[in-house]
Amino acid sequence: MMQSLGLKLASFTPAATAATPTASPRRREWARPCYRTVPAASGSSSSKPSFSCSSSSSASSSSSSEKGWMENDRMLSSPANSYLSRSHTYALLKKQLSVAAKSEDYKEAARIRDSLKSLEEQEPVLHLQALLKKAVEEERFQDAALYRNELNILAPHTLLKCTSDATTVGIRVQVRSVYIKSRSQPSKEQYFFAYRIRITNNSEHPVQLLGRHWIVTDGNEKTENIWGLGVIGEQPVILPNSGFEYSSACPLSTPGGRMEGDFEMKHIDMVGSSTFNVAIAPFSLSITGDEADHRLI
Repeated sequence: MMQSLGLKLASFTPAATAATPTASPRRREWARPCYRTVPAASGSSSSKPSFSCSSSSSASSSSSSEKGWMENDRMLSSPANSYLSRSHTYALLKKQLSVAAKSEDYKEAARIRDSLKSLEEQEPVLHLQALLKKAVEEERFQDAALYRNELNILAPHTLLKCTSDATTVGIRVQVRSVYIKSRSQPSKEQYFFAYRIRITNNSEHPVQLLGRHWIVTDGNEKTENIWGLGVIGEQPVILPNSGFEYSSACPLSTPGGRMEGDFEMKHIDMVGSSTFNVAIAPFSLSITGDEADHRLI
């Protein structure tokens, strides 16, 4: 079962207060803090949440051993592999191809090249992504736009990045996700992703975050809805021109997926005001991050 795991964090505005709701039975709180307090940067459109947790790249180095290639062949031929699994395999093979070429291991490079072609033939989306990347590199932007439109119809989730940014009635929600290799065990189909959220109140009214709703989709397109009170055990009040920032995590049984959702909020300076939902735009959970070759930045 997919779960979202909270990492304890304080508000980054001194005026913010918090109530402690009953803990959701579907979440477990982590004791180790993982956060950075920063002032709200109102009016800034380029600021992004940043992790204070350490992470490491999941890219593996090239190996010419038969054992390594048997493992690659197993990954490519497994009928249980979803598009996302093949996508991450493709990205890792691209990295291995670069390493093999630089080390002048041309026999290994040829094998990797053939595997990449095989993957592209098996997966139309990967083929479109390769065409899109090549069109951008060659500055054939009309072709790139056509390929991107086709991808948006065929597999819109492939265009997602590991960040998202959305504003609803003056409440801005920014997200950044990262793969935590040290907490993952791929051999047991356990992949651990952390994400950091910054909520900035750019409206003229103080709001309180009452609840959360997450839609988590793994690489096999299995979706789970998760509801809970507040975030990380708090229901923070966020004043105008200030914000609240926290970190949490989501384990998956596949090497990638995506998340989206909304926060339930209320204007606390308006008597009798109803609650409203603030969108959390979709973002990717990816073991290769946004540096994967098949992504258009």
